[in-house]
Amino acid sequence: MRAPPLTPLAAAVLHVPVPERALVIGSGDGEAVLFLAREFPAARVRGLDPSEARVREASARVGLDPEGRVAFKLGKPGALPYPDDHFDLVAQLDGCVSAAETARVLRPGGHLILTGPRHSHPGAGMRRAFRLRRLARAGIEPVPVDSPAGGNFFVGCLSLDG
Repeated sequence: MRAPPLTPLAAAVLHVPVPERALVIGSGDGEAVLFLAREFPAARVRGLDPSEARVREASARVGLDPEGRVAFKLGKPGALPYPDDHFDLVAQLDGCVSAAETARVLRPGGHLILTGPRHSHPGAGMRRAFRLRRLARAGIEPVPVDSPAGGNFFVGCLSLDG
């Protein structure tokens, strides 16, 4: 049985400090963005998705938000439409992360959460090692965590040097 999509994210957020601003890349229907908004009630949470229809769908789910804490935008992981050093937390569920672009929008000391299905096929370990090298080159190092969600999430931190 496959774990619900938010289970790895819920396990991962236990290992990050409370953010002021968070971004979910590939936000889809907005479920992960709404989860982070509930988990961190003082944070401003943004969702980014390449599908205009999904952005409309997610925006419709927000309802009344007089403080503007939750918003969705059209965009792609390789060209994030946000300024440098803008987010304390970036999360990406089941997608291919752009290490350099993610590091650009993270504040020094900010955290990255990646989630996805646990792969047991040959080559999965090699892809993970390759991803970790790309993240390390961008200044994002793994945060040691226990893995109650079965190993299907990664938490990293951008070095304070940026």
